[in-house]
Amino acid sequence: MLTTLYIENIAVIEKTSIDFSQGLNVLTGETGAGKSIIIDSINAIMGQRTSKELVRTGAKTALVTAQFDDVNDTVKAKLAELGYNNEDDDTLILQRTISATGKSSCKINARPASVTVLKEVAKNLINIHGQHESYELFSPDTHIDYIDSFGELKNELEDYREKYKKYKALKKQLNEANSDESARLHEIDLLTYQTTELFNADVQPDEIEHLENERIILMNSEKIFTLLNDSRELLDGDERTAGGIEAVESAMNYIQRAASLNADYESISESITDVYYNLRDCIESISDAADSVESDPQRLEEIDERLDLLNRLTRKYGCECNELPALAEKMQTRLEELLSYDKNRDQLEADYKESEYNARVSAQKLSSIRKKTAKVFSERVREEMSFLNMPNVQIVTQFENTDFYEKGTDKVEFLISANPGEPPRPVAKIASGGELSRMMLAIKTVLASTEDIDTLIFDEVDTGISGSAAQKVGLKLKEVSKSSQVLCVTHQAQLAALADAHYLISKQVEDGRTFTQVKLLDFDGRKHELARIIGGVNITDAALAHAESMLKESEIL
Repeated sequence: MLTTLYIENIAVIEKTSIDFSQGLNVLTGETGAGKSIIIDSINAIMGQRTSKELVRTGAKTALVTAQFDDVNDTVKAKLAELGYNNEDDDTLILQRTISATGKSSCKINARPASVTVLKEVAKNLINIHGQHESYELFSPDTHIDYIDSFGELKNELEDYREKYKKYKALKKQLNEANSDESARLHEIDLLTYQTTELFNADVQPDEIEHLENERIILMNSEKIFTLLNDSRELLDGDERTAGGIEAVESAMNYIQRAASLNADYESISESITDVYYNLRDCIESISDAADSVESDPQRLEEIDERLDLLNRLTRKYGCECNELPALAEKMQTRLEELLSYDKNRDQLEADYKESEYNARVSAQKLSSIRKKTAKVFSERVREEMSFLNMPNVQIVTQFENTDFYEKGTDKVEFLISANPGEPPRPVAKIASGGELSRMMLAIKTVLASTEDIDTLIFDEVDTGISGSAAQKVGLKLKEVSKSSQVLCVTHQAQLAALADAHYLISKQVEDGRTFTQVKLLDFDGRKHELARIIGGVNITDAALAHAESMLKESEIL
């Protein structure tokens, strides 16, 4: 349950900490005192959308922190799933900071979290019923969700959705396959031409690089031969001129003779001898290289044509040359699929019919369970509404069969008759504000028995209700609070008198700034607040006496 709510710099609340108790917690105060700010703060901690307008004027950031104690197993499992295991398994702290720029940050047990994760965790902690939620009853699309929630049909619904998803995907594929035969034939012609062109090209790895290197060599073959031959003649000479090797040989002989006369010259002799033989080797290598140089104009032309083809293909298909073989294989696979159209289509149609059958069986099973669940649910809601001063109410759950959609093949709508002799009609056509509030309270009460949520919040659930009906609403909330913590914002004294903990929300102006305060009332404080609700600004002795009597009567309940 929610044990502590800390709010800082939210609207007119500068700083406040509220310690909630088990049972029925009631919040009252004059209109505009700031009750909605408490609800906005709780919505923020639940991961709902926030606005920078929430940040108190002049503050850089706003902060909301909520502590939950004795969290249920569903919450613990969700925390473990999301990677937020806590050593203290029974305590959970959620925090959200909102900046004046509109940005926000979240924490779960002091660890950073996203808004999405915060919302996932919070939805298993708190259920808020606001005034606007009652008007959801006007939309029949929401009615089926109440049935599914009451019947705990999560597994059946997931089974159907899995089959529906497969059916929908196969239906799309089949429609695409049947859509345009001429387009298929055109694609076959195009792919046939393209695959033939690419496979005939027979592109090799790094082929362009190799060809360009070979082209450079062929284009410079004559120049290379001349350079090599000139180098050889300078070293080895020709018929008319002695080469450098002969000079080195003569020098080597002279040094060898000098070394034979004086051993000090042996190292020089050895060095020049090495030079001589190295030069002889170089001459042979240069000669071999010159002999191997080829001038092949035809090969050069072939290379130019091949490079032109490869460059044209890369431009045409918008990829690198090395990617062309893989592209050809991909095109070939697609071509084979198209050529095997009839065979594939027959299999696709068979798969589609099977998926349709499976989805329909699952939808029928879901529908059958829903109809049985709806009878029990409608009767339970009728009983709760009867207790809430609507003894003659009739509720009928109307089912309409539809085509497949994400929730099955059922369209569900609640029909209601509030008065004897009137046929049941759609909620939107007959329900008043007070009747609507009581119906939603009845639904929430019934669902509370199946939902694993420890804290329920009702924001002015008593709108449009007064007198004995308000008393009955209070008694119902009191009953619910015995199994779940209940927080209720109300303007009804009958309801506030039944609280286990009563909080007064008030505002005051100091130095030109508005401040909202939240105070836990004692018996005397509650008496005066109830008297204010009953009689207005001018609190009379009679109002005080009446308030005291209400409080004492509530103690008996």
